[in-house]
Amino acid sequence: MHAIRKLWRSMPLQLAVLLVALFATVSLLSLAASYAVTQRSFEQSIRASLHQDLAGFRAAPNARAVAMLVEGESREADPNRLILSYVSRSGRIFGNGAIARDDAGFHIVSLDRDRAEFAGGYLALTDTLFGGLITVARSRAEIVSLRRVFVNILLISLLPTVLIALSGGLILARRSKRHVEVVAGALDQMTSGDLATRVEIGSRWSDDLRQIGDKVNDMATAQEIQTQALRQVSMDIAHDLKTPLQRVSLYLNDLETQAHTTGLDLELVHKTQDEITGMGRVFEALLQLAQVEAGSPKARFAPVALGPICQTMVDVFEAEAQAAEQTLTANIGPVSEVSGDKALLGQMVSNLVGNALKHAGKNSSISVSLRQQGDRVHLIVADNGPGIPREEREKVLQRLYRLDRSRNTPGNGLGLSLVEAIARLHAAELVLGDNKPGLRVEVLF
Repeated sequence: MHAIRKLWRSMPLQLAVLLVALFATVSLLSLAASYAVTQRSFEQSIRASLHQDLAGFRAAPNARAVAMLVEGESREADPNRLILSYVSRSGRIFGNGAIARDDAGFHIVSLDRDRAEFAGGYLALTDTLFGGLITVARSRAEIVSLRRVFVNILLISLLPTVLIALSGGLILARRSKRHVEVVAGALDQMTSGDLATRVEIGSRWSDDLRQIGDKVNDMATAQEIQTQALRQVSMDIAHDLKTPLQRVSLYLNDLETQAHTTGLDLELVHKTQDEITGMGRVFEALLQLAQVEAGSPKARFAPVALGPICQTMVDVFEAEAQAAEQTLTANIGPVSEVSGDKALLGQMVSNLVGNALKHAGKNSSISVSLRQQGDRVHLIVADNGPGIPREEREKVLQRLYRLDRSRNTPGNGLGLSLVEAIARLHAAELVLGDNKPGLRVEVLF
């Protein structure tokens, strides 16, 4: 059903349906106009015949001659085609029929006892003649037959044409759908990090799809070149910064050794060492965030069990929570596996738990929950700390953004940014909510 609905929304089929509807509308209007003109022509021809018949009876010298003429012609006439009736001044009826009227309208009644009324429609013309009433009526059977002829034309010519056109549109839609799927598949692989993928353009592709395929390939080539250049720059920066940071760290170690003899302030040395370590962590986090946003790890996705990852992170952070007089609990239920990168998912859970421990405050409670609802897996990390104001929840997902503008609390403003990037890479939804009190972070896979 989904495939049919998706095929119906394809542009070639919609265009085919639109063209068929336009063609059918024009054809129906043309047939209707032709039928109306032909019907009018037939009716005018019948009325002309009626006037001609009536003119012949007017040529009779008297009423008796008219009656004899009506009687003679009515015996030879087919009553299914021609009805003749003359009612004399005395009320006597001559001919093969008479006009009667009731609540339903006018009827032509046969004067033959075996036939009380004529079937079908007639066009009639009535006039007074020698004190009597003469009526001539001709059958509309030809006009009725004309209607059947046009209906047959509609069924024989228009309907098969519409069916053939729709079938052609369906074939073109399926063919176009395959071509679009080739482009979509290549884009999916590029999104997964395989920038070497290209759209394989077939020989039977239309010019517009071929142009789209060429543009996608050009974009992939440019993106691959830019990504390679960015990776090279990142490697160069990492290499260039690694050595100075290591040298500063060594100098600080030497300074710490000399501090015991020279009386230097060890606390200042330790603070400087912590800052150098923090600089390295920020740089590593930025590189990891760039790698995740590029989508390159998606090529290594495999089924991952979130339960053991969550339990491991709770065990790892338990000692830190006890030292800060905080309570860290786990409520892990049975859930299905998710497709993803195990290391990145572990990093995401670690960032969420570490962020909660860092900002919830002393004597706070942090819980890590994992449950399944339908086909969705819910990972929830909640605390009863100060939380995040509603107007700030979108901003904290930006890199290097911190609620503490004074930078007095530890951190680099990259934790939730990395969590959001990992969730987006895994097609998961990240929701920051109010735990009343505290923050409730929910990741829906």
